[in-house]
Parts: sequence; structure tokens; C-alpha cells
Amino acid sequence: MQWIPPINPKRYHLEELLTARGISLDWLNSNDLDPHSPANIARHSITKAADVIPFHYRSAIADNPEVQAWLTELIGQARNDQASRGAPTATITHGRSLLLLGPTGTGKTHQAYGAIRELAITGVAATWVVTTAADMYAALRPRHGVDSETEFRRYRNASILLIDDLGAERKPTEFTEEVNFRLINWRYEHQLPTLITSNLVRREIGERLGDRVTSRLIEMCQVVVFKGADRRRGEAA
Repeated sequence: MQWIPPINPKRYHLEELLTARGISLDWLNSNDLDPHSPANIARHSITKAADVIPFHYRSAIADNPEVQAWLTELIGQARNDQASRGAPTATITHGRSLLLLGPTGTGKTHQAYGAIRELAITGVAATWVVTTAADMYAALRPRHGVDSETEFRRYRNASILLIDDLGAERKPTEFTEEVNFRLINWRYEHQLPTLITSNLVRREIGERLGDRVTSRLIEMCQVVVFKGADRRRGEAA
């Protein structure tokens, strides 16, 4: 990993997040030329996160206690692995997944992107891929000039994968069912952290995603249920 120069916290909407987590801007922008230093990894991660986080969620902060607990567990596991292996960096390679369920507009996606931003400032390395379920299916559909299997491996092998709005399609097809099973099964078997949001309620998961996928999701994920009214409608009123 190359050395990353100091970053402007305003450009990345970091002031509130750094304050909330007790992280000093002096530490983040410390003039440590070691490419493996936690501060350098954090700067690198912040710039990469900004590339994948939509504009609407550029300032998101994960303040849900259960999401925070999941993050703490992942980060702690990576640091313990680093210590046991004597590795130069703490890297997220495996861990529990997180499934955020609830109606539209209750803050699931905000918390998910907030979690990515939270991970970025910790100095723990991770390669994440972010997608909506609909965009993932579109990217994986066989078409001329695209190697669908290579594209699939990008989602399959990400050290952290965020899938927003899983199960949104009203009529699952043989294609989407195959993608869901292959992807979830691989990540289940390899204990790769997957962050999933869905508008489904618990009783609908099996109906929409099938028993094989549902069984693996329930075992691999901590489930967080969001309740309340659609906040987007309130903001538009």
C-alpha cells in the first residue's frame, strides 16, 4: 500500500464522525511515512470509501448500537489476528455478517454506509464492494464482451460486501435465485463479512429468497430489525 498524504476532513465530511469516535485529526494526518501505519491505512480507506458511497450518504454515521457492536467485533477480531500472526497491518479477512431488516425509509441504508465510513477511519484494512441487489444482478447478466464469472468473483471474494435492498424483486427468477445462492453460500462457507439490507420482514425472507439462502443468512448474520415510519416521506413533507 502506498503512502497517502494528509487529507482535508471537510472534503470527506469527517469532522462529526471523528469527534463522535474520539479520533484526532492530528493522528489521522500524522506525517508517518510507513505505508502500513494505521493512520496511512485510514487515509487510504477514507479515499476509497468516498469512491463507493453515494452522495446522499456521504455524511452517514452508524449510530445504531447493534451496528456499532458488529463493527467493534470485526475490528477487534482483525487486530487480534494481526497480533497472533505478527502481521504489519490489521486486516479484516473473516467474521460475522449483519442483516438489517425493516420497512422502507427506516434508516437501514444510512446505517450500512455509516458502517463503511466507520471502518475507514479505524486504520484496519479491508477491501469492500458496495452494490444494490438490482445493480448486482444487472452486472452479472450474461452479455457480449463481459466475463460474468470474473465479475461474480469480485462480489464473492470481497473482504466486506455490502448488498443494499436484497429481496426487492417481487418475482425472483431462476437467474436471481442462482446468484443469491452461489454468493451467500460462498460467503457463508468462508465466513466473509457481508452487510445486507432488506425491506423484508422475517416471515417474508424464506418466501422471497428460498429456504437454502434463508437458512445460511440466519446462521451467518446478526439480525437487526428497524421499525418506524418512512423518514424520507417526513423530510419531503
